[in-house]
Amino acid sequence: METKRIVLGRHSEMSTRENHNGICKNVPNLISSFVDAFVDYSFSGIFSPHHPTPLNDTPQTRFEKPDRLVAIGDLHGDLEKSKEAFRIAGLIDSSDRWTGGSTVVVQVGDVLDRGGDELKILFFLERLKREAEREGGKVVTMNGNHEIMNVEGDFRFVTKEGLEEFRVWSDWYSLGNKMKSLCHGLDKVKDLYEGIPMSFPRAREECFEGMRARIAALRPEGPIAKRFLSKNQTVAVVGDSVFVHGGLLAEHVEYGLERMNEEVTSWINGFRGGRYAPGYCRGGNSVVWLRKFSDERPHRCDCAALEHALSTIPGVKRMIMGHTIQEAGINGVCGDKAIRIDVGMSKGCSDGLPEVLEIRKDSGVRIVTSNPLYKENPNSQLVPESKTGLGLLVPVEHVAKQVEVKA
Repeated sequence: METKRIVLGRHSEMSTRENHNGICKNVPNLISSFVDAFVDYSFSGIFSPHHPTPLNDTPQTRFEKPDRLVAIGDLHGDLEKSKEAFRIAGLIDSSDRWTGGSTVVVQVGDVLDRGGDELKILFFLERLKREAEREGGKVVTMNGNHEIMNVEGDFRFVTKEGLEEFRVWSDWYSLGNKMKSLCHGLDKVKDLYEGIPMSFPRAREECFEGMRARIAALRPEGPIAKRFLSKNQTVAVVGDSVFVHGGLLAEHVEYGLERMNEEVTSWINGFRGGRYAPGYCRGGNSVVWLRKFSDERPHRCDCAALEHALSTIPGVKRMIMGHTIQEAGINGVCGDKAIRIDVGMSKGCSDGLPEVLEIRKDSGVRIVTSNPLYKENPNSQLVPESKTGLGLLVPVEHVAKQVEVKA
């Protein structure tokens, strides 16, 4: 019996060595992936296989002109309105699965703030990116001023529901970290709340937990910032359209579109150091705050500055932006060289009717809308459920007009 125990002991020792160096050496990573999927599903209801992008990988800046391009404005924490925008464009079905085929979609930023579904929208968009890629399509997501503000720790436009969503996420994320800490072979898990104070002098006590969770998630190198926001573009050129949240000036183009994307990504991933974003993302003339081309009063738009900026980007003839709510719906100014697509659809903004911009190779530009005005008028020359043209609603008169598409 003693001999048998010795033999078994030696066999166990050999198996341990073999497992460490052989078939079981990847078990810790498999467990980590399982825990990540468990946490994601428990929080968002979405299974999200993790294929982390290398931290020094810069988001693509320029894309070929697709057969169909759809642009979607600010979403601000309203998941249902976000889905409705995708649905009216034929991009998802009733089960929220991708049906857009090879369509390229650009969402111009401001997913964060003003609503309570911010993280759920980020998970939703991440899933659509995977599904679109499998069908030959693409979903491009961008940084708006509210993404930049939140990474900097500026929470002026956060809602109580938004804080609670991050608190719940942090509970699941922390549970996942505890599970990982029980697995030998994994690197020691970093404390999610390292360096974050327990209280905040100018905030109510009931907000402390949510604020700590939000800072932990979104600060440079934070898990939500790295996973989602670092993969956003700050500027994107798709065919003959340039996309930016606020607007581009010639000085921004001269600085370099790829350079801006690279530096913002590096800052979000924690490589550039410091709390604050690069200067071209801060202040009234920055790429995410500019309003020179988005005032609803056309005479207040600086068409000369717009044309100067466009002339410095070869092959580009229009700038598409969000940031400033267009009460009249999507419209164009400066000969439709500036197209403004923020319709304030979130209930946290003006609860506007979802609209999206569509650009087709074969038929040009149109606005797809959920506005019943364009469905119920039997004498309308407009395509059902769409507005063919830009500037169809005039802010002063609030009447429908059809104009020639120049963009």
